[in-house]
Amino acid sequence: MTQDIHDLVIAGSGIAGLSAAVYAARADLDPLILEGDEPGGQLTLTTDVENYLGFPDGVGGMELVQRGKEQAEQFGAQFEHGRIEDADLDGQPLELSLSTGDTLYTRSLIVATGASARWVGAENEDELMGAGLSTCATCDGAFHRGDDVLVVGGGDSAMEEALFLAKFADSVTIVHRREELRASEIMADRAREHADVQFRWNTELEAIHGSQADGVTGATLVSHPDGYPRKKAESGVDVERETVDVGGVFYAVGHTPNTQFLEGTGVERDEDGYIFTETDDAGRPTAQTAVDGVFAAGDVADPRYRQAITSAGTGSMAALDAEEFLETRQNSDGSSATAHPRPEQTAP
Repeated sequence: MTQDIHDLVIAGSGIAGLSAAVYAARADLDPLILEGDEPGGQLTLTTDVENYLGFPDGVGGMELVQRGKEQAEQFGAQFEHGRIEDADLDGQPLELSLSTGDTLYTRSLIVATGASARWVGAENEDELMGAGLSTCATCDGAFHRGDDVLVVGGGDSAMEEALFLAKFADSVTIVHRREELRASEIMADRAREHADVQFRWNTELEAIHGSQADGVTGATLVSHPDGYPRKKAESGVDVERETVDVGGVFYAVGHTPNTQFLEGTGVERDEDGYIFTETDDAGRPTAQTAVDGVFAAGDVADPRYRQAITSAGTGSMAALDAEEFLETRQNSDGSSATAHPRPEQTAP
């Protein structure tokens, strides 16, 4: 028996992975897309997308993802459930061990596994995510014109989210569990000096009120003068609770890139796990990682923008770079798109 070797495997089925799949499939690379544990990625948590090019009336996040999948399938892309748990990227072919127990072999890999927004564990957040609870002010801020909203967090991202939301909301309150911000001084000062941005120090979000039909209608805040009130409440310390009327809640407590499976592979990442991509000989950006044949696209390599449109762009870049890599390799050693046995996988 021989093990098929794919020309290209794309890990992730969010906008970056789907964009890469469309480009790769149109180039006859027969890409295999691994959908992961959360098919469609973060965009499926967004009810309406109004800033994606080509949809002047907006489009549902799930609908946009489904259209992308159908488009990729139309050109021949194949989809498979499963995520990569371990990867051997030392030499060719690349070896991918999946959560399903299967092992895949491929000449090239696009990592588009995204970054998961951290949640705070407030009551009802599962039900209300995408219905007034959001992790992206740029995506959903315009839906909150005239609302009072909360931003949970204390870093630069929280300050940026609050300042953006202040363009639309009547008031923005930053909820932070202690008295000191992690944000840079310049970002903290901008937020403090804005007339429509307030702070609730030593305070945490305990519960969000509302429904899928009505959206967010309020929130319960818990506070203690020494900070970290939820932890104190769990240990039996008396804390103060207050219910406030708000029309939206935004989490800005960071993201975790889904790159754990790349540990020890040679793919370079920063201290938070975001993948570094390289520049070409002229200093222009590429999707190439430090490992030949491995490319990165979308939020997994983008701690800054994290937008659907930028993810789509880097997805196309990764597919084009992968196509060039495969063509160069084929010209140098005669490799083709047909299946070949991996020597150690050959059985009598």
